[in-house]
Amino acid sequence: MMKEQHGSLTPPIYQTSTFVFPNAEAGEARFAGEESGYIYTRLGNPTLAIFEEQMAALEGAEAGLAFGSGMGAVSAVIIGLVKSGDHLVCSEGMYGCTFGLISMLKEKFNVEFTLVDMTNLEKVKEAIRPETKLLYIETPINPTIRVVDLKAISSLAKEHNMTTVVDNTFLSPYLQRPIELGCDVVLHSATKYIGGHGDVIAGVVCGSKEYITDLKRTSLKDIGAVLSPFDAWLLIRGLKTLPIRMEQHSASALKVAEFLEMHEKVTAVYYPGLPSFAQYELAKEQMNGSGGVISFELAGGKKEAQEFINRLNMIQIAVSLGDAESLIQHPASMTHACIPKEERERMGIIDSLIRLSVGLEEVEEIINDLKQALEG
Repeated sequence: MMKEQHGSLTPPIYQTSTFVFPNAEAGEARFAGEESGYIYTRLGNPTLAIFEEQMAALEGAEAGLAFGSGMGAVSAVIIGLVKSGDHLVCSEGMYGCTFGLISMLKEKFNVEFTLVDMTNLEKVKEAIRPETKLLYIETPINPTIRVVDLKAISSLAKEHNMTTVVDNTFLSPYLQRPIELGCDVVLHSATKYIGGHGDVIAGVVCGSKEYITDLKRTSLKDIGAVLSPFDAWLLIRGLKTLPIRMEQHSASALKVAEFLEMHEKVTAVYYPGLPSFAQYELAKEQMNGSGGVISFELAGGKKEAQEFINRLNMIQIAVSLGDAESLIQHPASMTHACIPKEERERMGIIDSLIRLSVGLEEVEEIINDLKQALEG
């Protein structure tokens, strides 16, 4: 490839929708799968291929596949693995749009699901049915930050011939590699830590070569949640600084979590790096760091939480995470508002819960902004 790139250190952007065949026979051979080569960017692109190979290597997977958004990746994986009459067991407290997707599949296509507290293996066992095909896991879970024992869950899945899918968005492969812990498929909203700069919407899936090949020729090709070559180039750029950024996010988030835990107006802090965290030992065992996302509760409810958020000066109010800037949001009225209130509260997403993505700013500036907002 280097010869084709003319020695370019940075991979080129193949900003093209289609590719020219040398002759009609070559076109026929590529469509038949008898000859390698590119056809159409929805089916593959050299810039996307570089990103996919890098992500697979980082996750310890055989192959990777890029998508136009995190939900594009989630949708392709779930739709590709289940059919009408099948059943999913999913993490209690999952991302709101993932909940929206499985709710739609239930309503329109008779795909059943059960939300369980996956920190309790017995509850997971109780939820499994003969028609259960998939265990869908977020860990840490968004936004309650609960940690799921991936070795135990993947072992249980293998006993029942089920596929284990892990959303690894909150940690990135730098801090957690589910495939090494026995899981089958890993996905990311690459918008977050993979990109790292808040300037791209993307998703990625990693797994076995057989699985990724099938996903590419079915869900990606036919649903069409395709990543653009330029966005793939932005993600390749983001991966170059992933280790440095994740180390800084984690170090700063620990200091912020320690500050919040000591403040009298904060009633609870959820962060895997705190010794007080319920699953602290498990987090140390399966994670190489605690990440940059903290959730915490204030005394009061929605009104008090929103007033606190509005008093912040430096920390930005936005629903993403993993950016260079610190971002804060109110899950019950924002990212998880689509989940019915009763279900949301059962998940632990109460009106006083706030989610903070700790950025790359000077940590004392982050703490000072939180301090003045808490005491305002």
